[in-house]
Amino acid sequence: MSAPQLKRRESDARPTFGEGVEPRHERIDVEEWEEIYVVGDVHGCRAEFEQLLDRLDLRDDELVVLVGDLVRKGPDSAGVLELVKERENVKSVLGNNEDKLVRGDKDIGLSEKLSEFVHSLPLVISWEGAMVVHGGIDPKQEYADHDPQELLNMRAPYAEGSSYDGPFWYDDFQGPQRVFFGHTVHEAPMERDHAVALDTGCVYGGQLTAYDYFGDDVITVPAFETYQGRSDDKIVDTESDHSPAF
Repeated sequence: MSAPQLKRRESDARPTFGEGVEPRHERIDVEEWEEIYVVGDVHGCRAEFEQLLDRLDLRDDELVVLVGDLVRKGPDSAGVLELVKERENVKSVLGNNEDKLVRGDKDIGLSEKLSEFVHSLPLVISWEGAMVVHGGIDPKQEYADHDPQELLNMRAPYAEGSSYDGPFWYDDFQGPQRVFFGHTVHEAPMERDHAVALDTGCVYGGQLTAYDYFGDDVITVPAFETYQGRSDDKIVDTESDHSPAF
């Protein structure tokens, strides 16, 4: 039996959210795609994103889903948005940095068409047994009780100190879906039974990561340069966190 067939039989469970989220929940049919890749936070790093797409060498029946934060901090936010907008087999959820544009908190001078595209991004993309959100899921809440800001900004909802001290939401999350997410910067991609962290800090000089859903593997492209500095205590050390890495 092929890897895609195995994955498709693992679970047909699909999450259902409340009225504040569900209208912005895009459901895809996994049977329509021969490959699905989930890509971490791009943050305006168009050159690295282009190189990653070249590495993936997508066919028309292969899909890329991004975890959001396409924009800000890096050198070419508009260029990243254009790449996603122009390809029917590349999708993205809304990230907290796109949400800042939607809410009017930030302005990066996008064209009207790109601004409309940002406003159209869903909060959740899901398929049988899996979902993509930007921030994460509160392990103590039902899906229906989540609001958009929680999905966008989730990191460590029950931390007593800094959110980067943990415990992180995925430490206690038990599924049933497997959640692919960004937002929280990890030194390397992190894999749990029900969570996969894909923000590997490309804009901070790390790498841009794609997860091969059917192949259960990762493809990475190193950052061409450090576009913005970040302190080490704002990057999760996957090894010290005792999280399985690829």
